[in-house]
Formats: sequence, C-alpha cells, structure tokens
Amino acid sequence: MKHLNKLFVALVMLASISSQAQDSNNPWAISFGANAVDTRVSAASKLEDQFSQFFNAKDNWNIINSVSYLNVTKYVGSNFSFGVTGSINRLTRYVLPRVGEGPYTVVNPGDKNYYAADAVINYSLMNLIKSKTIEPSIHIGGGYTWIGDESHAGTLNGGLGLTYWFTEMVGLSWRSTYKQSFEDVREDMPSHMQHFAGLTFKFGGKDTDGDGIYDKDDACPEVAGLKQFNGCPDTDADGITDASDACPEVAGPAEFNGCPDTDGDGIADKDDACPDVAGLKSLGGCPDADGDGITDKSDKCPDVKGPKENGGCPWPDRDGDKVLDKDDKCPDVAGTVANNGCPEVTEEAIKRLNDYAKTILFDSGKASFKQQTYPVLQAITAILKEYPNSNFSIEGHTDSDGKDAANQKLSEDRAAAVKNYLIESGIASSRLASAGFGESKPIDTNKTKAGKANNRRVEVKLVK
Repeated sequence: MKHLNKLFVALVMLASISSQAQDSNNPWAISFGANAVDTRVSAASKLEDQFSQFFNAKDNWNIINSVSYLNVTKYVGSNFSFGVTGSINRLTRYVLPRVGEGPYTVVNPGDKNYYAADAVINYSLMNLIKSKTIEPSIHIGGGYTWIGDESHAGTLNGGLGLTYWFTEMVGLSWRSTYKQSFEDVREDMPSHMQHFAGLTFKFGGKDTDGDGIYDKDDACPEVAGLKQFNGCPDTDADGITDASDACPEVAGPAEFNGCPDTDGDGIADKDDACPDVAGLKSLGGCPDADGDGITDKSDKCPDVKGPKENGGCPWPDRDGDKVLDKDDKCPDVAGTVANNGCPEVTEEAIKRLNDYAKTILFDSGKASFKQQTYPVLQAITAILKEYPNSNFSIEGHTDSDGKDAANQKLSEDRAAAVKNYLIESGIASSRLASAGFGESKPIDTNKTKAGKANNRRVEVKLVK
C-alpha cells in the first residue's frame, strides 16, 4: 500500500508543474484514488431493492485507507476514450441474500483480498450540457476480478461517471460501475458495484514554446505567442503578427504593414526620408516649402522657388538687364536680351572708334606707331572693353604711292600691329580680326596731298 501512496504523491507533483491545456490537446489522462466494493446488489431479490441502499457505505461498502485504484485512458476521438483500470480492496463486508421482507445480513467473508483489472470505453457528455467544468459520462467494458485465493471470474461492466474540472487539466472524478459476474455460484464471484473517487489529470499535449497553445493548433509552435493569433507573437502589440509585420518591434497601423508614420504624412517611417516632418510622397516624405520640387533639406533657398541646377535658388541677374546670369554672356555689364545680356555696339560707338582710328599715325613706310598714337590706341581699347561680347575687324589702307604689292603688305602689317596692341591691352584675340586692302579702297583722291592722307587710314568695323 505504501508504494501506491508514493505513486499518488509523484503524480500530484507532476500535475503541479504542468501548463494549461485544451482537452483535445491532452489525449492521455490518469486517475487515482479510493474505490469501494458493494456486494449488496446481487443479494437483492427485486430490482428496486438493488438501488434502495445504493450509498449505504457504512454497512455495505468495502474501503481501504489508501490509494486503491489507478486508471489510464487515451482519448480516441468523437468524445470517446479507451482505458484500463487496476484496483485493489479488501472484503470485510459481504451482504447475504435477503430472506423474505427481513433485513439484509452483512458478514465478514474473511478479510479477503480483492483485485480487478478492467478495460473501459468511456463516452463524455460534456459537449451536450455545454459546460467547461462539469463532465458527465457513461461507460461500458469488461474485466477480470479475483477474490481471495480461490475465486475469480470475468465481468461485463457498465456505469456512469462525473468529473468536476478545477482547471483544464485537473479534476475530481467519481465513477460507479456495475459488474455483472459470469460465475454461476454467487459465493465464488457475485455481481457487484464498484465505486471510484479520486483525482484525474490530463497530459500528453506538446507546447514547445510554452505559450499555452499546443503545437498542433499553434501556427508558430517554436515562438511564444497569443491565442488570438493562433500562437504567433505580436511583439509591438499593434494587432499584426510579427511574421506579417514589416516593423515587428515598433507599433504601427495595418495600412503600413505594422510600421509607424510619425509625421502623419501617409508614408511609413521606414520609407520616409524625413520621418519627423510631414512631406510629399513624390519627394520620399520630405517637405518642399516653396514648391520648387526640391526638398527643403537640399534646397539652398527653401522659401523661394528656384531651379535644381542652382540648388533651389532663383538665378541672379547681377547687372539688372533682365537676362539671368546663367544666360548672360556679360553678367556684370548691362546689355540687351537680343544680345544675350551684353550691350549692343551703337553707331555712335563705331563712329568714335573710327574717329580715333583715323588719327593713328605710323612711321613712314613702316608698321610702327608714332609716339603720339599710343593715347589713341588706349582710347580705342577702352571702347572695345565696353562691349565684351562684340567682335571687331581691324582694316588697313594705303594711298597709291609705291607698288601695289608693297602697299598691300604694308596695309596688312599696320592692321595687324593695331590688333596686336589691343590684344596686349586685354582684348581677347578671339574677338579681333585684321585685314589689309592696300590702295584698293580709297576714300579720297590720290592726286592731292590731303586726299592721300585720308586714304592712309585704319578702320574699325563691327563683325556681326
């Protein structure tokens, strides 16, 4: 008996460390406790007498003060379970058949040991009464019973049971079983009632992640999760499982797959280049205060529209001629739109140039300048600098004295001398050209001294 008591303590300890479970996930159950054997039912002469003293434990029941039965069952589906029960007892009360209307006589048959091994098919009625704590049941089965050293016989069993579940795994159970003996001699093996009362523990369910949801029903069996998500976790508690959450550690709405939108601009933070400031989707979630298509953080002039090529700032017009510096070939000198921002050479300027050019004096028969000519050349240089985007041609001419070939070369050399002086004074060579025409283009008669002086000249012409 003391070994059965040790078994009882061990099973209680096992139950105390078990986790919550669902009945369908725990196919195994073990029950143990006390049993009582009542032989009165076979002594009754009428059916109603068999139940008249059903719970007369004091006079009719045989009970020992120890754990005296062990039942193991396995759920097989559709509310059915199959199990085996082993029980022991000692018969000290044996009910003799009733004589007439007299009382039942209870005798001691000799403190005979009682052993039984039974197979049980149990059907649960718990679903019918829609209860989560009270489980009525019916059962049938068969077994073999030994009384003392001489009597033994098979029995056909049937009865009712009731279990009250304290938790989903632990319950207090009662079962009453009628055992119909196949032995003809009642004294050898009477038909009798056997009652069982004890604790029942369910087990066998596997919950790998320990979240209270068993693996067969757990969509995430290796990671602890929530029941409403079939056992899958939702770390940030935003109602989206981690597996479907693009930002599993930060709460966010479903429309952004669980990611937050801190600035409320309709762009999830993970996709927002400016997550703390509301912006435009077309600019990656960044703002554009001046609406020039350049984000404020990249815009050198965030409050004024400007092109991307100028860093978001409007193009300047330093000389105020209404031609932007980027298009103005003379950004520091006011000009006209028609001349790309550069000043246009006026007829008056051309006249001044040629008035000066007429006074350029060369050494006789040479291309070298007389000393008094240098102020004239400087004046011409100053006028050309006023029109930095204009090109000019320097043309040389002679009178008819001398040979044509010599006059041609002299005119070319004198025009080139003027050009070279202007280049040395800061005029870009690309703006200047020179040509000599000898005596071919006179502007006056070569028959007089004054006419020849007029024909020896340098002219400055605008190249358009």
